Amino acid sequence: MKKHIPAAVAFAATFLFPALAFAQEKAAANQFDVKAMAALGAGIAMGVGVLGGALGQGRAASAALEGIARNPGAAAKIQTPMILGLALIESLVLLAFVVAFVSLGGIAKLTP
Repeated sequence: MKKHIPAAVAFAATFLFPALAFAQEKAAANQFDVKAMAALGAGIAMGVGVLGGALGQGRAASAALEGIARNPGAAAKIQTPMILGLALIESLVLLAFVVAFVSLGGIAKLTP
């Protein structure tokens, strides 16, 4: 039961308490608030994309180097798919950048 207490506290802090910020009756929202939130969302999207790509590349390189260390004769057969996999992971990170910038530009054009 004690294992679930930190998860419950994290859930409450993440999903329940931020609702108090929206309890104000008349919020002063304008186009700058929308642009700021769009920029924040784009920054978070890029950060998550880069984090996932970096973790994926690290695990792929680690596994490939471990395989080469166990069987040095298979280095050529392991290295080529590893480089191809790293390139595909990097392309997904670049796609996250593109999606974040396009969504940021698209949202900014919709505001008056």
